[in-house]
Amino acid sequence: MRHEALIAIPALFLSTFLFGGTVMAENLGLDAKSIGAAAGSIASVEADGTVKINWSRDDVTVKVDGMTLPPAAGLSSWAAIAKMSGDTAMVMGDTVVFQDEVDAAMDAAFSHDLEVTALHNHFFYDEPRVFFMHISGEGDPVALAKSVKTVWDAIRAVRKLHAVPAEGFPGGTPKPGRLDAKSLSATLGNPLPDNHGVLKMTVARKGNMHGVALGGPMGLTTWATFTGSDELAAMDGDFIMSADEVQPVLHALRNAGIHIVALHNHMIGGDPQYFFLHFWGKGPAADLAKGLRSALDAQGAVH
Repeated sequence: MRHEALIAIPALFLSTFLFGGTVMAENLGLDAKSIGAAAGSIASVEADGTVKINWSRDDVTVKVDGMTLPPAAGLSSWAAIAKMSGDTAMVMGDTVVFQDEVDAAMDAAFSHDLEVTALHNHFFYDEPRVFFMHISGEGDPVALAKSVKTVWDAIRAVRKLHAVPAEGFPGGTPKPGRLDAKSLSATLGNPLPDNHGVLKMTVARKGNMHGVALGGPMGLTTWATFTGSDELAAMDGDFIMSADEVQPVLHALRNAGIHIVALHNHMIGGDPQYFFLHFWGKGPAADLAKGLRSALDAQGAVH
């Protein structure tokens, strides 16, 4: 009996691997053909029934450390859809984006009820710079595939307009000038000390790691700096967020036209687990401060 079991298990696995992938997906209620059609991509069925779609970024030549990188070596966007309970499915994916595609891709994700869960790099010395935007969502599987396609189509639209990735954000370059610290502080509800023409706001939070209480001095802060002038300023900074605050803050900043340039964690083993969002904006200083304040308010409304 024991030998029969040992033989039966590999046979069952082999049958599932060779013949059962589509059957398993159907049993889970996932129609790979419909998902692929909705995504405008060929859909494959994995051994566990997950349906996966891919888009190889062969539209832009990328060099890493001086070598032309084949798309198959890490320049493929993908999304995987898995069945949940009832008629609901979840999607997770990783989308290849160049710097001038991030805003469009992120806005498309948000407008189709997808969440952005990370934005970071995979390479050093890459030309042009390549980033990876992770997405997730829940809902009808075909609708999720359509949402992913919308994100990818938004990226394609950027490249159709400009074949070569841009090397800077639109707008002028801020120059040193006068910044009204009093007015900006009033808008943000926090002081902005002046450090040789750079105004910086810092808001600390508390947390724990390995049983040790941590605060602002250990990096648990939201901060933003303003440089330039009241007429044309640059704002950059870092937002600290608990998991349930990430999406409201992202939405608020994008609604204000502020660029998201990174979303990741800084620590492992923290309690609570914090995430960090790095941002950049250019424009009238008062407008930038109002946009940042909207994100602070969105974060505060979570609790």
